[in-house]
Amino acid sequence: MSAARKALDTRKIGHAGTLDPMATGLLVLGVGTSTRLLTYLVGADKTYTATIRLGSATVTDDAEGDVIFTADNAVLDAIDDADIQQQILALTGVIAQRPSAVSAIKVDGQRAYNLVRAGDDVVLDVRTVTVSRFESHAIRRTLGAIDVDVTVDCSSGTYIRALARDIGSALGCGGHLTALRRTRVGSLSVEDACLVDDISAAQLIPATRIAMDLFPVLAVADAEAVDIGHGKKVATTNADAPLVAVVHGNRLIAIATVSKGVARVVTGFPHD
Repeated sequence: MSAARKALDTRKIGHAGTLDPMATGLLVLGVGTSTRLLTYLVGADKTYTATIRLGSATVTDDAEGDVIFTADNAVLDAIDDADIQQQILALTGVIAQRPSAVSAIKVDGQRAYNLVRAGDDVVLDVRTVTVSRFESHAIRRTLGAIDVDVTVDCSSGTYIRALARDIGSALGCGGHLTALRRTRVGSLSVEDACLVDDISAAQLIPATRIAMDLFPVLAVADAEAVDIGHGKKVATTNADAPLVAVVHGNRLIAIATVSKGVARVVTGFPHD
């Protein structure tokens, strides 16, 4: 964030969700009034690639934490590829997941990871998440460990660390992540991103394009653009929609809701 502020000469920068300390990959930033669009990107589906290590469990469910359980080699030897695939299948679809205790979720106003570091026992509430794709690409066996390379498409709020933990728990051998990379947020791909050191204004994606990927489009004329810019309601022939991207030419004017032929502003995007 600090590097982006310096490169773009602005302090008005936000993000659409941070990465775990050991994770790499795509971090979506918003600049200027485009920060207002980030709230809609936070909830977008995401894609991750990861390596799950079966054979041990850690306090953080990843390689950053202390090991709290190690399985006997005999237990690992008894686990075949079909067993692993069966547990991957069991965690595909709409599932109930308990987030990792060492997470940024707030408990009584405090981050869960701070409570854990202070020595408190933290058990977070189970939540419903969707794992639309959970595929393994390679299974490698070494003494004391089975490493499984996977790709996961999931809803916002899904913890890949928890998937690793739950597979290991189901197999009786423990599990945690040794690698995690976010490759997609909504329509945005890491392949189209730039390195932190290469950030420049020329690489910024217009907010209009992002909004049009997220929502149906309501194109407005000059007079309507002025009214929308002032937060006024406008008549429209667009079908009812929870949210639409209101655009004037190539500029995003607002995110609005449409009901019974009337568009009402939810979030405005004034000129920077």
